[in-house]
Amino acid sequence: MGTDFWGYAETSGHAPGAELIGYRVEASDGHIGKIDKYSEDVGRSYIVVDTGPWIFGHRVLLPAGLVVMIDPADETVHLAATKAEIKDAPPFESGQHEDDLPYLQLVERYYANRHM
Repeated sequence: MGTDFWGYAETSGHAPGAELIGYRVEASDGHIGKIDKYSEDVGRSYIVVDTGPWIFGHRVLLPAGLVVMIDPADETVHLAATKAEIKDAPPFESGQHEDDLPYLQLVERYYANRHM
């Protein structure tokens, strides 16, 4: 897996150790939910978004490379992905996918190929 895809961009405003749970998440075209879980593992950082009523009961794992900006004052994370891209992303199940290499590779391929 490409480590750039799974790491926060230097310009994102990510502060290691910052508590992101509960932050609002904004796709490039609108609100999609709140952060339910996140990882800061080197080479595999991600956020898990609970989409709430937007896609009832749906959770998605988003590589940290999609994070454009973290605004701690507004407790908001902005993404470089559309609502449709996130809606069609591979579904996430806690306890099954965090360390599942084939699942993580599927997520990486999905976002890497979304413009093709």
